[in-house]
Amino acid sequence: MRIIHILNHIQEIGNGIVNVAVDLACLQSQAGDDVAVVSAGGEYEKLLNQFGVKHYRIDQSRQPVNMIKAAVAYRAIVQEFQPDIVHAHMMTGVVLASVLRWRNRYNLVATVHNEFQRSSLLMGLADRVIAVSKAVKNSMVQRGIPEQKLRVVCNGTLGSPRTRKISDYQPLSLQHPAIITVAGMYKRKGIAELIAAFEEVAQNFPAAHLYLVGNGPDKEIFESQAQATSVSDQIHFEGFQPEPQRYLLACDIFVLASHRDPCPLVLSEAREAGVAIVATEVDGIPEALDHGKAGLLVSAQNSHKLAEALIKLLSNADTLQEWKQRAQANLEWLNVSRVHQETLAVYEELDFQEIFATYTQPD
Repeated sequence: MRIIHILNHIQEIGNGIVNVAVDLACLQSQAGDDVAVVSAGGEYEKLLNQFGVKHYRIDQSRQPVNMIKAAVAYRAIVQEFQPDIVHAHMMTGVVLASVLRWRNRYNLVATVHNEFQRSSLLMGLADRVIAVSKAVKNSMVQRGIPEQKLRVVCNGTLGSPRTRKISDYQPLSLQHPAIITVAGMYKRKGIAELIAAFEEVAQNFPAAHLYLVGNGPDKEIFESQAQATSVSDQIHFEGFQPEPQRYLLACDIFVLASHRDPCPLVLSEAREAGVAIVATEVDGIPEALDHGKAGLLVSAQNSHKLAEALIKLLSNADTLQEWKQRAQANLEWLNVSRVHQETLAVYEELDFQEIFATYTQPD
């Protein structure tokens, strides 16, 4: 099979959409498919090259001149590569691949990663729309995407070609009890509620420290919030870290306080590391935590409920250890090879339909 993945960039900045696409491209090429990636480039070009994935550089930024250049370049790529499948992971890519499909016989697949964005409805231009969780599928149906187009392939990242075995990472030396999050510094990630909850936790556990791993446009807002607390010296902004596993292995509790989150990859990484998890009960988070069996679920945008869950874990060593063990149960389904196989099944379904249609056309 000849497969093109389209996405805006392939930078190594902790972007889950990029990570999913890179994982798929590498595993597909490893399995014997001819695979190419179209993007504006980034650090993952080296990894793709190691796996035999061809990279075509196109700037898809949304200025009229860039889009015209991108359209011309994309058409030339399709004519050269002759794909069977074009798999778009972002809105610009699916529009480009849909508008320019005329005379190019390929099937178009789109993966909806952030369905809460208004532009995600454009993913419905594809022949098949992959939702990264059941929650995302249900939301897309409610927003008007035909259910017969939708398929669910839940995210999973264990065994990723981007990372090493968890046992190969050296844990950092953190101050304990250590609470961490690994997330983009966006308001929707619930960082403000986490900082507020930590201030409440620190009243009961004055030795506790909070580590915030990640970058983003709202980082300065959160830094100002943290500075205004009575425990500012116990809140650490660590920025983007290429090896967050070192934090996960070293901490006591991992927190994901998102307001919206389709199916975050970091939860599978936290589970593999064997850390107790507290996360909000929104979107695909419950699915990634086996509906509360692998982590404590709390209401979103409620710092007090979040603090209660953290205090519960820190107050009892046996309870904390129990949730660490529960996080590591039933990890097999979070492996990236399962994502690869289920995505392949979507491709083959479209390929079979095309063959069937060819042989059933009247003479």
